[in-house]
Amino acid sequence: MIEYEKELNPEQYRVVTEEGGPLLVLAGAGSGKTRTLIYRVAHLLESGVCPENILLATFTNKASHSMLNRVESLLQSYTGKIMGGTFHSIAHRFLRSYAFRLGYNNSFSIVDSEDARQVIASAMTDLKIDTKLTKFPKNNILAEMISLTMNTQSTLEEVIFNRYPFFMHLSPEIHQIASLYQQKKKDLNVMDFDDLLNNCRRLLHENPDILQTLSQRFHHVLVDEYQDTNIIQADIVDLLASGHRNLMVVGDDSQSIYAFRGANFSNIIHFPERYPDCKIFKLETNYRSTPEILHLANLSINNNENQFPKELKAVRNKGMRPVIVSAQNVLKQADFVAQRITELTRSGVPYSEIAVLYRAHYHSMEVQMEFVRRDIPFDIRSGIRFFEQAHIKDVTSYMRVLVNPQDELAWRRLLMMYPKVGKVTFEKLWRYLVKQDNPLEAILTNEFLKAVPKSAQAGIQQCQKTLLFLLELDLPDRIPERIIEILLNEGDYRTYMQDNYSDASAREDDLIQLGNFAAKFERMDDFLNELALLTNMSKEEEKEDRQEDKVILSTIHQAKGLEWSYVFLIWCADGMIPLQRALKEPGGEEEERRLFYVAVTRAKDQLYLSYPILDYSRSSGTLTLNPSRFISEIAPLSLKDEQRPFEQWTLFDDY
Repeated sequence: MIEYEKELNPEQYRVVTEEGGPLLVLAGAGSGKTRTLIYRVAHLLESGVCPENILLATFTNKASHSMLNRVESLLQSYTGKIMGGTFHSIAHRFLRSYAFRLGYNNSFSIVDSEDARQVIASAMTDLKIDTKLTKFPKNNILAEMISLTMNTQSTLEEVIFNRYPFFMHLSPEIHQIASLYQQKKKDLNVMDFDDLLNNCRRLLHENPDILQTLSQRFHHVLVDEYQDTNIIQADIVDLLASGHRNLMVVGDDSQSIYAFRGANFSNIIHFPERYPDCKIFKLETNYRSTPEILHLANLSINNNENQFPKELKAVRNKGMRPVIVSAQNVLKQADFVAQRITELTRSGVPYSEIAVLYRAHYHSMEVQMEFVRRDIPFDIRSGIRFFEQAHIKDVTSYMRVLVNPQDELAWRRLLMMYPKVGKVTFEKLWRYLVKQDNPLEAILTNEFLKAVPKSAQAGIQQCQKTLLFLLELDLPDRIPERIIEILLNEGDYRTYMQDNYSDASAREDDLIQLGNFAAKFERMDDFLNELALLTNMSKEEEKEDRQEDKVILSTIHQAKGLEWSYVFLIWCADGMIPLQRALKEPGGEEEERRLFYVAVTRAKDQLYLSYPILDYSRSSGTLTLNPSRFISEIAPLSLKDEQRPFEQWTLFDDY
């Protein structure tokens, strides 16, 4: 028998040994949430509950397998009859037995995202919609729209209006495609990932006998990371627990940060309204961070009105106060981060115990470049390296042909962005251009247009128009920032991104920041050469050095659930965190504050919050930035140092 009182703290013990009924467990950051779930399952089994009567829903299969393996180690007994896994995998197992009730064959296939896009493309073909038109969203964007409609339980019109307003005029056609897509899946006897959840809920809702069978079988339902569930997932567990009401949900409302992908904050915050007799438990003992880091985190999250009040309490001894670092500009900020990391590693700290976190991927641009210069190994968790992203390479391809009109690779990338220009057409056009003294001049002529296949001529004419805009710039104005501005506006690259990328607005932010960053270079070829050298250096390092000891660079979203001894949260300026764009969303400021809270609670030993005092853009000139409201609301910077929950460093000279 497990000695639960010895193995658990009092908060965890009360959760683990509670008898049954609806239970809401509010598990603060670093409070041993996973341990509590594992011991709860073990306690149910030791209390006589059969393994096949337990359902454990998690957000990754890896988490489920890990938990159940640890239960087996604790009890030294087989737990294979427990049904554990993601919501999708659980729904899949139910549907394998009962899909015929919904008009499917039980041997239905599951299509992945690529297959789903192909079915959507087929629907577009059937409706005679030209997929090469620049003004119509590509199938990956349509797939995102349809998925959001399901996951947020919104109408397609609402999703288009809120997320893709530039496609509102195409709403009828998009609706036709979505309807035909659903019909085609049914005809093909296939389901996509969203169908698994939606059809599982339908199955339980429309078939009381099946619901009764499954509810009687799974007499205890446990849900991990409940704050990340969407409406459908919450409905599924409510239905399964409707007969016995033995539902335990574990999560942290203060770490609900995924509204953009359909997570519904109201699931956890309104749980006591759906279950008025539920018992609420709080896990507030934190094993991760120092008291000083937790003090700052508590002060911050207390400013949210819509929450369950909690106060994280540290087990660890006193440590160093968090540091607010105000740097002269963004380059000084990157210099500080790199220099401090160098000092830490020289004192014996592994690179892998250090993380640089940020709100948006483009915030890491200068830090990445500084790390490459200083040979600091790093791994990007928020996507590929900034300068290797598709949209960055797209716009720099225009710059490259202005500097070197013979650059075939740049021409290939540039021309193939236009409709009806594929590999075969490009090869034909390049055979013409390479014979000319100056391909940049040649591409603007009527003679060249005659060599273009008729189907591609409209696109090439747009390309000519864009290149003319760029060539008409005076040489002093032919700078990256001005070129990006023209490509986004006169050149229709903004439309291209909207047609091809579901995160078009974030990519536009990247490009604007790229222009600001490039302002320090006097010549465009110097800027392009620097990018090429840095990119090639980073690739060579990756080939030569596959070591795992690297600094982690990550968005806050990607960092959730992880921890490091030393954390640098950069760009803590108002408008960057909270991100100005996110503040326009309903409940946006509170979700941004939860993001800040998640970032702060990743740190175990030391936390640095930095921001540049000055920022520059060609359009606005030099701007003075204010610290994030999440910093100033904790303690005004006018407070005496000993009264603040942080130290303050101001860097204007070389660090």
